Amino acid sequence: MTKDDPPFEPKLRRPIVDELVLTVLSQATSDLNSGRAFESLTVRFSSWDEVLAAPVDEVADAIRSGGIADVKARRIQAILQAIEEREGSLDLGRLNRLRDEEVEDYLGSLPGVGPKTVACVLLFSMGRDAFPVDTHVFRVCRRLGLIAPKVTAEGAHRTLGQSVPPDIRYRFHIALIRHGRTICKPKMPLCSECVVFDLCEAGPKLLAAGEAR
Repeated sequence: MTKDDPPFEPKLRRPIVDELVLTVLSQATSDLNSGRAFESLTVRFSSWDEVLAAPVDEVADAIRSGGIADVKARRIQAILQAIEEREGSLDLGRLNRLRDEEVEDYLGSLPGVGPKTVACVLLFSMGRDAFPVDTHVFRVCRRLGLIAPKVTAEGAHRTLGQSVPPDIRYRFHIALIRHGRTICKPKMPLCSECVVFDLCEAGPKLLAAGEAR
């Protein structure tokens, strides 16, 4: 969050299965790398049915640019298999007719799908007022005192999902990620450049300890 931040632009809305796979690919890597991995996957395989039917090592090869490819390939195929068994096809369009709570229950029961992935699908694919908490959002909100120091990532989803007003969740989520990547970094955050320093609980302590600039 700086004075020079670019204007807010919503992400491209994708079908639910696409967003699920993309969110799995985004774990422990950058948006650039996960985007490359998703593009490589969809170029190599023409449908999710082909991804499910392919040998897992071929799927891993296609997503190598996204990091921990072997783990992600198995997870993607497990998710697709579960959807196929439940729906009879790899299409989750019917979830658009369900309430948020029903979607959360359904997606959260898929293999390896946690609160962050569920919230990403709700927000980015379905246009619902969810609030995903990734590592940047978690770190910035904890330093600002918006969540207690001992709150877990799962607990942060519940706390922030209830406390952040629905009409600003999307923009606030994007702003926090931007801020976490550029200013409120994990190590040596740039507190002297932070526009919300006066509101921050952690900033003065980090500066005093020589752990920020």
